[in-house]
Amino acid sequence: MSRFWSPIVHSLIPYVAGEQPAISGLTKLNTNENPYPPSPRTLAAISAAVNETLRLYPDPTALRLRQAIAKSHDLDPGEVFVGNGSDEVLAHTFQALLNHESPLLFPDISYSFYPTYCRLYGIPFREVAVDEDLQVRIEDYRQPCGAIILPNPNAPTGMARSLAEIESLVRDHADQVVVIDEAYVDFGAMSAIPLVKTYPNLLVIQTFSKSRSLAGLRVGFAVGQRPLIDALERVKDSFNSYPLDRLALAGAIAAWKDRDWFERHRDLIMASRERLAQALRELGFDVLNSSANFLFARHPDRAGADLARELRSQGILVRHFAKKRIDDFLRISIGTDDECDRLVAALKRILT
Repeated sequence: MSRFWSPIVHSLIPYVAGEQPAISGLTKLNTNENPYPPSPRTLAAISAAVNETLRLYPDPTALRLRQAIAKSHDLDPGEVFVGNGSDEVLAHTFQALLNHESPLLFPDISYSFYPTYCRLYGIPFREVAVDEDLQVRIEDYRQPCGAIILPNPNAPTGMARSLAEIESLVRDHADQVVVIDEAYVDFGAMSAIPLVKTYPNLLVIQTFSKSRSLAGLRVGFAVGQRPLIDALERVKDSFNSYPLDRLALAGAIAAWKDRDWFERHRDLIMASRERLAQALRELGFDVLNSSANFLFARHPDRAGADLARELRSQGILVRHFAKKRIDDFLRISIGTDDECDRLVAALKRILT
């Protein structure tokens, strides 16, 4: 019963994840999962790790994984932090680096976990409105603040800012931490990781869930100069010293090293995205330009909630957000071409 709750629990508004249905046979385009299986090298590495060593704790420092990531970016392993999905990395970041007297800034239309973390950790925050085209305006962040977190590309819009714009944001806030959340960066945006060596206030967060087909393995990482990473490690080791198990470490290392698989399937998703965007526009949809593995689209004559409901009745799941300014939009994950064709066929039936 709620009378046993700690006081803070009464004030929390939990994040609501996309539906993970138990019904088989649905076309699932609602949670931005990769439509392709993980790299065969990843599956082989996980299988090989299923042995008697599972009785032992994993490496609490995840050194081999951090070394692999660091080598790709000409960094030191001490400049890489890993965690149980980018959501855990974000949670530690909010607690370790973003909790200050002045408010944390982030877009008003963005990843809805951000205000959830702020409420959980008691962080003052201010949502900065995106413009009439749902674009993040970097100049709007030139205001007093405790820190900034910005997704690039943004979610759920899929639109990205240039690397030059991101650099100007980081440079303009030399006395505040700037976190760039790059969950979708591999599908068409420029990563800010090359800026890390120059800017001690920059932290970049990425995930293995999207572009490496490992949403079920839960691996994320952050890159920044050593003092920022040290702060994350202090929080992590005060919470859970072993966030990544032996199977996750083995799979993530193999996935990171299989560059050919990554590039081939990333390119397939980007090609399918452009193909689907064109098909939706031909049906009368307004489709935002996306640098992510999803599209954000609305039809001028149909309510978003109604379209989402009618698609579900035809066995197709998309994501609808009941939020002012975007409640007529649908966020549509990019599936295989066959899955995208099913979506288009269903929309033609609904709209005619």
